[in-house]
Amino acid sequence: MKTTACILLMAMLAAGAMASADPFVGKWVLDVRRSDYPAGTCPKSMVIEMEPTGKGVRYHSEAAYANGSTAHSEYTADYDGNQAIVTGAHGLMLPVFLRRIDSRTVVASYTKALQVVATSRRVVSQDGRFMTITTISKSPSGKNVTSVGVYKKQ
Repeated sequence: MKTTACILLMAMLAAGAMASADPFVGKWVLDVRRSDYPAGTCPKSMVIEMEPTGKGVRYHSEAAYANGSTAHSEYTADYDGNQAIVTGAHGLMLPVFLRRIDSRTVVASYTKALQVVATSRRVVSQDGRFMTITTISKSPSGKNVTSVGVYKKQ
């Protein structure tokens, strides 16, 4: 009985250590001054929290904008390229597909009517203190729009 309890404890500790090895896990706060957004689109504040789940993450974000509006989104997705449903304050949002490129890079693709409409490349710095999210999407006129959000880990 004692041996079984010891083995279970060691397995739980090992699972926790593996989960925390994902550099994306944690609380990230937008550094507005280091970020580069098209005029008038940068949030005045944004917090992203990611928790480990199986082979992926549970993502939760809150943003506030200068005009007083707010945004909220969340999803749980594996890094396997399969679709995950994104929900927000007003219901369902665009689905996301996550793909891990390497230990510090993840690409998130957002689709509408089976077409990719935005791609975000998330990269965690070597020291694990910063995450840069570069998003390319289409403007209403069809031109590519790029935004770069720099986040600091809390």
